[in-house]
Amino acid sequence: MSLLTDWREGAYGLDTNTREGQLFWGNYFNIEKGIYEKLLSDPDTEVKGKVSELAEKYGCELNIFVGFLDGINDSLVTPNPIEEMDENTEVSLKFDKEKLYYNMVGAKADWLYELPQWDSILTEERRKELYKEQKKSGTVVVGKKVGRNDPCPCGSGKKYKFCCGR
Repeated sequence: MSLLTDWREGAYGLDTNTREGQLFWGNYFNIEKGIYEKLLSDPDTEVKGKVSELAEKYGCELNIFVGFLDGINDSLVTPNPIEEMDENTEVSLKFDKEKLYYNMVGAKADWLYELPQWDSILTEERRKELYKEQKKSGTVVVGKKVGRNDPCPCGSGKKYKFCCGR
């Protein structure tokens, strides 16, 4: 079984309504926040290495670091092969700054997108734009419903009830 499968089965198999599940995720989010604080304090330096070495560098267990890699992968310049990685796989943490911020907003991870390190990476205006863009992306806009006596939207010139509304 791959490291990613182990992580997903272990982490997502926990019931978040139990004390055990709440403690696990609370601990995970604190570790994740610490890793992001370090990464964002020097955003232009590409961090590379083996999965096990990076887990040690950031002071966390291998399975927790695999969870971090799973979370950041969509925000990386070049995604890592997380599906088949093992502890000796070389990975890169070079992230796209705007994409990372956008994805953090999408994940509703306010403890991450409100980190003070963002102040020196993206302007406040750009962060607001990305925030609004992400929030809009989940909004479904339903068009006006065609009434029976309205002109048919197909362009025939007939009333809807005598054309496509039959």
